[in-house]
Amino acid sequence: MSEFDTAPQTILIVEDEPKLGQLLVDYLQAADYHTHWLTRGDEVADYLLKTPAALVLLDLMLPGRDGLSVCRDIRRFSDVPIIMMTAKTDEIDRLLGLEIGADDYICKPYSPREVVARVKAIMRRCYRPAVFPPSSPLKIDENKFKASYRDLALDLTPAEFRLLKILAGAPGKVFSREALLNQLYDDYRVVTDRTIDSHIKNLRRKLESLADGVVFIRAVYGMGYRWEAEPGELI
Repeated sequence: MSEFDTAPQTILIVEDEPKLGQLLVDYLQAADYHTHWLTRGDEVADYLLKTPAALVLLDLMLPGRDGLSVCRDIRRFSDVPIIMMTAKTDEIDRLLGLEIGADDYICKPYSPREVVARVKAIMRRCYRPAVFPPSSPLKIDENKFKASYRDLALDLTPAEFRLLKILAGAPGKVFSREALLNQLYDDYRVVTDRTIDSHIKNLRRKLESLADGVVFIRAVYGMGYRWEAEPGELI
């Protein structure tokens, strides 16, 4: 069992209907999760920047800021799993909710037992044992959005952090620029292959400043980029 499995796991509930919010609190706490409940969309980003959560249950229709906008806000700085909840059931809303970075979608009315089951499934998927062995000098903490090499902190932008997680999480696998772009951005911004090249250049520079002579990321001509070594092999 991983350290995350045994530690308190806080689920952020964003729901403005008092009965539904309290119902989710009760069922999740009965399943041994810690919870925090917000009722306004414009409070979410500030809360997560100060207090990282393990997962967000996010209602679509909220006062202050709607759920889709909140989801976009969160994805600018965090990969925390998000389950969207809504009474809207048409396919356009469903697809839009997922395309902007949500991990799952639950339609109202729902069974609170189903919500707990979905939470558990996503937690198992997103917080499975770390790719990096304890001996690896490279550490990535997705919950705290931090990375380090030999205990020296890497000051990364959100895009650089995502790139590091993608590449280092699959050592030896070649990722095309298009594949990396698709995983980096969920908000329909117009970007080019040069954007990835720029992020890779900056990420390499930051990594190599902590380990002179170590090749972390290698360009594969005509194909893309790959993480060069197994995490435990980095010297």
